[in-house]
Amino acid sequence: MSPDTLDTGREFVAKHRFARITARKARYIADLIRGRGVNEALELLQFAPQRGGVFFLKVVKSAVANASLDETININRLYISECRADDGPLLNGRLRFRPGPQGRAMPFAKRLSHLTVKVREAAEQAAPEPKQTAKKSKKA
Repeated sequence: MSPDTLDTGREFVAKHRFARITARKARYIADLIRGRGVNEALELLQFAPQRGGVFFLKVVKSAVANASLDETININRLYISECRADDGPLLNGRLRFRPGPQGRAMPFAKRLSHLTVKVREAAEQAAPEPKQTAKKSKKA
């Protein structure tokens, strides 16, 4: 949807904090659904092969449920106005270690992320008016 057809109405937010997925992997899915209609996004997330699709599927459903509590909102016209995957803390706040070469220990991080989805109702789209062009008359 283009920004000129968007309504500046209420936004409905759903968050999944401390999701056990790295923000980098979740951003692939966030970029996939950002700006799309909710019905289209749910369909994409349901069949997305990435693991982040399951996380965002729950968050989008929650945002739609939050919006459905307002009786003035038509949930069929909702679109995803903002979709983010921000860095969270490390799992248990520390690095883990695995064996490295020559008896050394190699650190690795189990990262968490904060997933945020905001939905908003799209404005009514007016029918585009046909453009009138001046026809040139052919003179022989």
